[in-house]
Amino acid sequence: MRTGSVVVDVAAEQGGNCELTRPGEVVDHGGVKIIGPLNLPGDLAYNASEMYSRNLLNFLRPAIDKGGELAIDWSDEVFAQSCLTHEGAIKHEPTRKAIEG
Repeated sequence: MRTGSVVVDVAAEQGGNCELTRPGEVVDHGGVKIIGPLNLPGDLAYNASEMYSRNLLNFLRPAIDKGGELAIDWSDEVFAQSCLTHEGAIKHEPTRKAIEG
């Protein structure tokens, strides 16, 4: 591998997929970093939750008026195409077609 490359061995705790992996360590071999993370599922859950909440906030922010109330602009393509149901009607065309057969 080229100098500056990075290998993240997601199987480090089980012995690894890379011969040079050392669980819980970062090894530099000829300018290539081999990372052997521990508890990867536990670490990623925090980051995944943080990213999801940030994306959800950014999705909803345009629909919140200056008074902090939800005010969806249904002419906004993002909201119009994301909505499945509204006021008892199925708004999402593929869902409506699937249900109506």
